[in-house]
Amino acid sequence: MRSKTGRIAMEESVGTSAEQQPSVETKVKDLTPQSKRVDVLAKCLDVSDPKDIPGKYGNTRKVAEATVADETGAVVLSLWDSQIGSITKEDTIQIRNGYVSLVRGHMRLNVGKYGSLEKSDKALETSTAINMSDKEHEQEPRRFRSGGGGGGGGGRRYGGGGREHRDRDFGSGGDDRPKYMNKGRRRF
Repeated sequence: MRSKTGRIAMEESVGTSAEQQPSVETKVKDLTPQSKRVDVLAKCLDVSDPKDIPGKYGNTRKVAEATVADETGAVVLSLWDSQIGSITKEDTIQIRNGYVSLVRGHMRLNVGKYGSLEKSDKALETSTAINMSDKEHEQEPRRFRSGGGGGGGGGRRYGGGGREHRDRDFGSGGDDRPKYMNKGRRRF
């Protein structure tokens, strides 16, 4: 038998990065704020009316919250835009490749663009003794990328691109300078 060497072995190893790890079957009580790539089988107990939420880029998105549970506990599932209306109360659902996010310190199960939400015919007992979304978790402060016009760095001479830079703009004779310093200055 011939061993794989050279180009063929290299081509087969290309698709095995950490990003393409399979999702893991997870019970609701085992979800944590760091949970990613989880498969959850749960029953929908309640669905809220959709709300309009302002998006990152000035657009508006719709979100509804559904309480879902399995035999170990319950959690809030966020349904975004086209997912709204896809499930109703008493539906058993299979979430594949879901993830958990924190909203004001409370866990929310999500189905992102790489995940799926499907109805299931499996019978499922539920327990609401533990609601994983009730517990408040400490949220890490948001980190922003440096290099833009915002907060940290950004390549400007006097630090970030925020208000501090505008206050030190020596060419404009800003409002915070004493009047005697502005005499004889030309304004264009």
